[in-house]
Amino acid sequence: MTESEIAEPLELPRGIALAWGIAAAPQRGPKREMSVERIVDAAVELADADGLAAVSMAAVASKLGFTPMSLYRYVSAKDDLLLLMQEEALGLPPESLDEANGWRARLAEIYRGAVEVYQRHPWLLALPISGSPITPNSSAWIDATLQALAETGLTYDERIAASLTVMGQARWCGTVQAGYGERARMSGLDDAQMAAQESALFDAVIGADEFPELRRAIDAGVFTSTFDPFRFGLERVLDGVDAYMATRGSDTAPEVSGHEWIALDEAELAGDKRYLDALKAVRAAEKALRAARKVERQTLREANERIAKARAKG
Repeated sequence: MTESEIAEPLELPRGIALAWGIAAAPQRGPKREMSVERIVDAAVELADADGLAAVSMAAVASKLGFTPMSLYRYVSAKDDLLLLMQEEALGLPPESLDEANGWRARLAEIYRGAVEVYQRHPWLLALPISGSPITPNSSAWIDATLQALAETGLTYDERIAASLTVMGQARWCGTVQAGYGERARMSGLDDAQMAAQESALFDAVIGADEFPELRRAIDAGVFTSTFDPFRFGLERVLDGVDAYMATRGSDTAPEVSGHEWIALDEAELAGDKRYLDALKAVRAAEKALRAARKVERQTLREANERIAKARAKG
């Protein structure tokens, strides 16, 4: 094999490398304590308080008491900072996922957890989608959705597609809630008051002759109803996945180690103690693995920082 035939190691973009804790730390830095983690935490605090527009390298530096150039030694571009902010705000999938039984319940927990993330950090919705964020926490969410569908017989392409649909529902819910949340902050109105105001505005301009069905919906109280349209949408998505799996049968079920694939009914297995114990053990192991990987990444970051400090002193 010639040298040209030997593939060179893939060089990760610095933002991704920082997220995984494998980027080289700066050789020189400000005299006072500084780290990528502190920079990201400060940026997230700014975004949580005043939105994504409030985040700049200068604003983050000012919050930490440093010059902007000091930050660039650690995070060399704002795009890298935004990626790390997204990673920090996203966190890991909800722990309640470990207690959910069945693929529907697990996907519903993932959906709920994602909506809560958007509620805590609505500025995430303003980040442009330019590709898959290849970072530890985002990978954990993808893995969780794939795990949720692991026993369904769906192919990986189909499982990824179902995952994108569920996460898309969560993002849409987060987008609408963020908009209403901002309106509530600006107006001082609560949810019920905003709904009543909206209903009154529709009532004032919508007539039965021009918009007969919308008029009937207004009269039925649709804009002041406590019905959750987002949960309804999620359940119908899951119904669709369920119906799709039912039409597939065993013809498209995956092969497992050369043996015949046996489709198991999770409802029937739910009463099997051995199955429940095994499922609980698997989830506990997955949770421990996620925690161990997080410790590993943190250890790598700390090691990089110690090396950088030693070089600076040397």
